[in-house]
Amino acid sequence: MTNIFITGATGNVGIAVLEALKNLNMSFEIYAGIRDLKKEKVILERFNLKTIPFDFTDINTFKPALAQCDILFLLRPPNISDVKQFFNPLIETAIQCGVTHIVFLSVQGVEKSTIIPHHKIEKLIVESKIPYTFLRPAYFMQNFTTTLRNDLIVNKRIFLPAGKAKFTVIDVIDIGKVAARILTETNNHVDKSYELTNREKLTFGEMTEKLSKGLNMTIQYESPNLIKFFLVKRKEKMPVILILVMIMLHYFPRFQKEPNITDWVKKITDDEPKTFDEFVFENKNLLKP
Repeated sequence: MTNIFITGATGNVGIAVLEALKNLNMSFEIYAGIRDLKKEKVILERFNLKTIPFDFTDINTFKPALAQCDILFLLRPPNISDVKQFFNPLIETAIQCGVTHIVFLSVQGVEKSTIIPHHKIEKLIVESKIPYTFLRPAYFMQNFTTTLRNDLIVNKRIFLPAGKAKFTVIDVIDIGKVAARILTETNNHVDKSYELTNREKLTFGEMTEKLSKGLNMTIQYESPNLIKFFLVKRKEKMPVILILVMIMLHYFPRFQKEPNITDWVKKITDDEPKTFDEFVFENKNLLKP
């Protein structure tokens, strides 16, 4: 039986992948890598899988986990940016353990952004000669239920230095569906890269209007200058590294070419990707105070 190993199994994307795998008829053994077996195992109880200790920051967990693995679903935890320290030994271990395919969760536009860790990780995987599939999703709609949620609920605003830049967006559930199909049909996706978006290009002003309408409440969009954004976020005790990531995600697109809309979600899953309005409707309980 082929074994699929899921990293980041208890995160937003990991859960979406596991949910989608659960809905497929398949003859695969699923392994979930988790850091705290006692605490995180409860989150995964509803899935038919095996848990195994795995921690990106503990190289000693790599070999025992990857020894169980044929196909690897790999993502980069937000707190890890040192590719050489953590991902070099991980990919080397994957080679040693005979991993036959890596599905890596990258980001849209990564091929033009050499400074971000995802670019270096993609290069590392290509150089390993392990067959791969790169998923390059657009801006996560779930950022509104996680990173941006406190501002939305407490201050009834979206506070980002994004100006009028257009963004493509994607629901994490659609990423999970695509990943599940590829993980169970790797022969059809060898050495391929897919940008994953829905069919909308939206500014944060337009997303804020949709949030206001869908939640039946007035939400303001404010696009501060970088100094104001930095000072406000530091006052909120946001770590400097996270503030810099927020600036990279939201400010730099103002000076870049608009991202492409693609139809890979439909082609790979046979389902239309969710619209932003659908996301707001389905997540009302998380988006309201």
